Amino acid sequence: MNIDLTNTTTRRIQDALTQARHLMGGPAVGMVLTLIIVTDESAQYDAVRAATEAAREHPCRVLTVISRDSRGNTSRLDAEIRLGETGPGETVLLRMYGPLALHADSVVVPLLMPDTPVVTWWPGGKVPEAPSKDPLGRLAQRRVTDAYAAPDRLGTLARLAEVYKPGDTDFSWTRLTTWRSLLAAALDQEHAEITAGEVTAEPDSPSAELLAAWLSLRLGVPFARSASDGPGITGVRLVTADGDITVTRPDGRVATLSRPDQPDRQVSLMRRPLPELLAEELRRLDPDEVYHEAAARFAKDLAAVAAQAEVPPGAKAAETSGATPELPEDPVPGLEGGTEAP
Repeated sequence: MNIDLTNTTTRRIQDALTQARHLMGGPAVGMVLTLIIVTDESAQYDAVRAATEAAREHPCRVLTVISRDSRGNTSRLDAEIRLGETGPGETVLLRMYGPLALHADSVVVPLLMPDTPVVTWWPGGKVPEAPSKDPLGRLAQRRVTDAYAAPDRLGTLARLAEVYKPGDTDFSWTRLTTWRSLLAAALDQEHAEITAGEVTAEPDSPSAELLAAWLSLRLGVPFARSASDGPGITGVRLVTADGDITVTRPDGRVATLSRPDQPDRQVSLMRRPLPELLAEELRRLDPDEVYHEAAARFAKDLAAVAAQAEVPPGAKAAETSGATPELPEDPVPGLEGGTEAP
């Protein structure tokens, strides 16, 4: 059932939702959360489709906030309501015009499901400066971004790490779940001490940087980064005295696990689509402190590399005197070479 409301109000939207549920024979709400999607017209189709598929596992009310044009003096709210087409949830597309577009939270609050968690998701490259301080982010227990879709992937990830608050997460981390599970299972088996490692991925992959930071934190050894043609992460190498433990995935589908003195194993390691990533984030609403640790480590290492790349104080004076300025030290281990989705 589709209902179009032009130049409407939140009260009329609520009444239309209630009436539609009764007409469909389901007066009970039965939804477990509210998902707020903050997007634009060009990205709303893929975002709503992903939310609809995820709602099969997590019945929810999806409020899609589409700010059309904040110019002008006249505020207007158009709504499109979708019920019962492909899932058990409710989807409401909210298109806002004029000054109202600058106060989307005032429209969203009356439409939140009572006594249920709220998740706010910024799909694509629409990443706020600080998700927890964004008006729609403040309404949520969980705030989901995607640094991979941003123009400056690594800079966006570093900024998100600096402004992190409990409840923040990023799809760059969600994409690593299968990689982390496979590596943890491989390391559960007996092996020699790991002395170093390397993560290979397409350039500027935030997921690869997070994986290198997580492995370095957990294993206490430096992890280098090297670039490949992708797609996503293509390999992880763990250096031991007995030989390398490697996971290679050149095609984005099947990985090969190699261990010293053991036959190679083929393991399914598919790059997961957007609906699966979203469903995973809706599955857990508690703070992800491991993501925070990995992101903070990456941001710290990136800042250290940037600081070392600057001209040392006194170098200009040394230049004028004919002396050779002291060169900066080597980059921080784990960030050499090139910098997706896994």
